[in-house]
Amino acid sequence: MRLSTTPPHPPGVTIRDMRIEDCEAVATIRVRGWQHAYRGLLPQPYLDRMDTAEETGQRRRYFEERGEAVNVVAETPDGTVTGWACTGPYRAEGRPLPGCELYAIYVLPEHIGTGTGRALLAELTARATAAGHADMALWVLRDNAPARRFYERAGFRPDGGEDTFLAGGTLVTEVRYVSRLTPPDFRPLTPPAAG
Repeated sequence: MRLSTTPPHPPGVTIRDMRIEDCEAVATIRVRGWQHAYRGLLPQPYLDRMDTAEETGQRRRYFEERGEAVNVVAETPDGTVTGWACTGPYRAEGRPLPGCELYAIYVLPEHIGTGTGRALLAELTARATAAGHADMALWVLRDNAPARRFYERAGFRPDGGEDTFLAGGTLVTEVRYVSRLTPPDFRPLTPPAAG
């Protein structure tokens, strides 16, 4: 099991690899995260129909078939999982990027603002950088101003990419954000003088 050494972490919180037994906690985080973050942005009946038991089965299937995906959780000293994040290969068609994609990052609503989300993102960014990825992309709802501010503070910038999806019969627009993970190659224009 890999434990994080990437600061900053909220006091007492550990960022660690997700395990199969975390699937129910992760499902709860995802459902409650969507219901909190997307209130007023997605149709309320769609959010109200989200089911933790159904989501637990889906998380378990995704976890068992994860391929190259990296899943991490935030855990408090008493063993409570309070956040989850996942990265993997870039999935969008059309204009592929050379790096990876942040698929998801969610924190229990009562832990928003504690640094848990920043710690999860820092861990996955460090791992992606160590793996040699040049960039990390993500998709965020265009109208989700708090999430966009979170990503912008972390160094992500919109690159002009947009996509839409249907949620409860409503067409929703997402925008793509990208962050450079590795510094560009530096080559001097002229060779240094021999000395």
